Amino acid sequence: MVRAALKKFVCWKPFFVEEDSEDEGSGGTVDGLWWFKDHGTHVNGEFSMAVIKANIVLEDQCQLESGRLNLDENGPQGTFVGIYDGHAGPEAARFINDHLFNNIKKYTSESDEMLADIIRKAFLATEEEFLTLVEREWLSNPRMACVGSCCLVGIICNGVLYIANAGDSRAVLGKEDKSVNALKAVRLSEEHNASFESVREELKSLHPNDPNIVLLKRNVWRVRGLIQISRSIGDAYLKKPDFNRPPLLPKFRQSESFSEPILKAEPAILVQKLTPQDQFLIFASDGLWEHLSDQEAVDIVKSSPRHGIARKLVKAAAIEASKKRNITYSELEKVDRGLRRQVHDDITVIVLFLSCNQPTQTSFGGSTILSVKSPFSY
Repeated sequence: MVRAALKKFVCWKPFFVEEDSEDEGSGGTVDGLWWFKDHGTHVNGEFSMAVIKANIVLEDQCQLESGRLNLDENGPQGTFVGIYDGHAGPEAARFINDHLFNNIKKYTSESDEMLADIIRKAFLATEEEFLTLVEREWLSNPRMACVGSCCLVGIICNGVLYIANAGDSRAVLGKEDKSVNALKAVRLSEEHNASFESVREELKSLHPNDPNIVLLKRNVWRVRGLIQISRSIGDAYLKKPDFNRPPLLPKFRQSESFSEPILKAEPAILVQKLTPQDQFLIFASDGLWEHLSDQEAVDIVKSSPRHGIARKLVKAAAIEASKKRNITYSELEKVDRGLRRQVHDDITVIVLFLSCNQPTQTSFGGSTILSVKSPFSY
């Protein structure tokens, strides 16, 4: 039984798909700066995933896991989506990709707590594990203290949707509005970016004795004048004062000491029951939302075939980014990673279609055990 289950477990790895996998396409496709999985099924419907690289080393990571949400073979079934938008390097996003979902499964197995509490606990545990790694590598690789990642998670279990976010990635719901016969975009995630006045006010209330907690630098609001986001996993140099010293690079050191973490890792969590009017969910890093509005993205999904829709959203954002730089999309396609970052950021998109009547695939435990992770690491 266990052996049969393992054969059904499909995991995408860089440039590699399990040779004995019964779903040969589950690993996705690499094409130049693109990684994509145009179509797949999860226990609640269908999905599409796509990533395009702009940085020299991709700083975004993502995953979709569908099947058991704990370590018990008879445990609850569900679908997990994660979007991890790294900064100052890829290490934190990769770490989250490898540890967060496993922590959720572990805590779900060990506890009778509500899933929202388990998600919060898993975020904080993943944060502590990463900070432990930073401490272990402090002398040999102090740059790790500057690496962090936004973290957006969506979980569907028993007809309930959980959205957890730390940072400025975004989840948007495409919801049928019968009163106007249209598909409405509903933003589900609370973003933590100092460009929002509400975030600046939160920071000021949490740090009342710090007059420089938010500063306007080159017309951009930044926490301590350094970083736009107010919540993340990683960024140890703004979490623990022990890292605010040599060998940390001088440009990251804070002249004003601090005792409490400047940034938080705790996510904002939304919990709501899904309805028949809920058609699909778009999860994306801010590289998409810099160029497309919520409604524009929903309209594209509504008017397009499901197959390859995540790739179509990424391309639509890249086209808009090209226009802002007064170049054509054809010209952008010739721009390699690194230079491309001057036009747009790494962009990651997962579109999750919802269907209460979606038939599940045959597998161990009565539902597909599916794992798709992105992407290349070069």
